[in-house]
Amino acid sequence: MEKTLRVGILRETRNPPDRRVPLTPPQIILLEETYPNVEFFVQPSDYRCYANEEYEYLDIPMREDLRDCDILMGVKEVDKRTFIPGKTYMFFAHVAKKQPHNQEMFREMADKNISFIDYEYLTTDNGQRVVAFGRHAGIVGAYNGLRARGIKTNKFKLKPAYQCRDLDEMWAGLRLIELKPGLKILVTGDGRVSQGAMETLRVANIEQVNPEDYLKRTFDVPVFCQIGPEHYTRHREGKKFSFSHFTKFPQEYESTFHPYTTVTDILITGHFWDPRSPIFFNKEDMKKPEFRINVIADISCDINGPIPSTIRATTISDPFYAYNPYLEVEEVAFSRLTNVTVMSIDNLPGELPRDASLEFGKQMISSVLHDLLTGIESPMIQKARILENGKLTPGYAYLNNYLNGK
Repeated sequence: MEKTLRVGILRETRNPPDRRVPLTPPQIILLEETYPNVEFFVQPSDYRCYANEEYEYLDIPMREDLRDCDILMGVKEVDKRTFIPGKTYMFFAHVAKKQPHNQEMFREMADKNISFIDYEYLTTDNGQRVVAFGRHAGIVGAYNGLRARGIKTNKFKLKPAYQCRDLDEMWAGLRLIELKPGLKILVTGDGRVSQGAMETLRVANIEQVNPEDYLKRTFDVPVFCQIGPEHYTRHREGKKFSFSHFTKFPQEYESTFHPYTTVTDILITGHFWDPRSPIFFNKEDMKKPEFRINVIADISCDINGPIPSTIRATTISDPFYAYNPYLEVEEVAFSRLTNVTVMSIDNLPGELPRDASLEFGKQMISSVLHDLLTGIESPMIQKARILENGKLTPGYAYLNNYLNGK
């Protein structure tokens, strides 16, 4: 059968480069067997987590020039100099919230009449994302929080996650550590990220307790607690908490997070934060004698957002910095015990790229690719389509000023 649809897997061009892939080599073979009219091509890469040889071994064509492809799939933002006019692209663009750093890339896409589908907005009817790396962000973020604790206390050592072959090796090392009895770890959020974080904590044999016991009791074992906005906010007029109301009108709520700052040793953030929402605590709170948090693994990584010590993103190769709460400045990581250690890597799944890519590909195959590869008009795909031949689709008309440089 003649191939009628060609799909290209892009080499990642973000700097620093991301090692993840949207589909693994075996997944591509499965798709070609399932859809005989579809052919895949892969751009060579020296830093991809799946080596070129792994694709070549399965007779998947490697091709530098992808101009013959109809659909081009990547993971992260694309270097604007590499866009091929008139093609359909799929990747995480981070433009729908008018992110300034991606504005020029977005304008280039429009200028080159590109159609663009953003993974982030592939959602179910109730708004649940169907493809995401959140679980692995949580898994690695919590691991990094524990690793920071080990370095800070000089009680145990964990290999950096990116130096582990895979998740199994990372967790095998984690099972060997011993944590101080009574250690308290707080996880915020109730989505994929927080679920992934709790997976890691359970592997480390840390027991989960409810919020009331966490705040009031002491324990002879290390424990963790998960809380959502119903635990750390309240309506300003005393109305009963409603999650749907909170997401629509977060400005009507105030923070009740302070009691957690007095009993928590490690804070792991996996929440979604709206700029209209109340902050968790402020810089003055961090100076108070009762403020106990000494490690913050800020997976959410909202710069200058709800966590005042998150003043920049860190990197996989240099994951930690210290925040001096008294001087309100960044200092060298682990330079003094009174500082708060911060981990704020914004591409955490890149530390376990093979595991993260495998799961992401499974999600794409089960939820998205049948309709995409067979040309079915999918409402879900249409909802995630931000550009059609360089023009904003109706659902994203609000980006017009942003697209035009305003």
